[in-house]
Amino acid sequence: MSYDAREWVWDHSSSKGTARMVLALIADRCRDRGCIAYASVPALMKRANASRTAVRDALAKLVASGELVQLAGRKGPRGETYYHLPIAASFLADQAAEGDRNAAPQGDRIPTPGGPGSDPAVTPGEGPDSGPGERIPAPGETGFRPSGGTDPDPQNRREPKVNGKSSSSASPIAAAEWKIDDATRTWLGHHGHLARLGEHGLRAADEKWRTYRATGAPRPAAAWGADWRTWITRERTPAPERPNLYAPPAGATPHAAGMTRAEAHTAALLAALDEPTGME
Repeated sequence: MSYDAREWVWDHSSSKGTARMVLALIADRCRDRGCIAYASVPALMKRANASRTAVRDALAKLVASGELVQLAGRKGPRGETYYHLPIAASFLADQAAEGDRNAAPQGDRIPTPGGPGSDPAVTPGEGPDSGPGERIPAPGETGFRPSGGTDPDPQNRREPKVNGKSSSSASPIAAAEWKIDDATRTWLGHHGHLARLGEHGLRAADEKWRTYRATGAPRPAAAWGADWRTWITRERTPAPERPNLYAPPAGATPHAAGMTRAEAHTAALLAALDEPTGME
């Protein structure tokens, strides 16, 4: 039934621009002529390819125009907001009551009551709840628990099911708890970072990263891994040790430990003056 609600948006809605797109996305989630569906701002941002501000402004415009109503007291499985398209629902109910089978061309025809694939018109507050999700439970109740795990089924066939393994529910950890795994070691060898930095340079870079990230907020292990690889990529190759530019001349005795630089220079000059030149 999401097709009927969506077609109403394209053919009859007075909304424009981003607001029209957001209304069509919500209508696409409706499951019957009641035109009720839930949606979250992040999901609308992704599907409309719009910013959070643009989506919020679009929702405000739709509510102000009366084409969209936010249903208080109802939330989706992940806290999504429930919306109702009252004008679309009234239009579809009138079409069904009149039995206007020729209201749309073949293939776009709105089913009539009692016909194949038809559903009874449902208005907010009448009959069973339309769409997944339940009303917010009163204090003391257990609330809604999706069947088959924490991931709910999609509202229609075109909406992909959320994969729990790739969701953001991974347990966050501190940077000090993150470990270099086999995949990271393979990455080091494949991109030449291990050969470039060496084991000593790699350990030094790792220690600097953990010290710098010690005060950071906990994050999932995958996020720490990506941050660590970025750090290693930017780490400079260790410079070779510089030669001792203040070594005493050949045959001179090295200065004793604890001498200052000036004393070492003086000792080197005195040792040079004592060397025979062959012109005595």
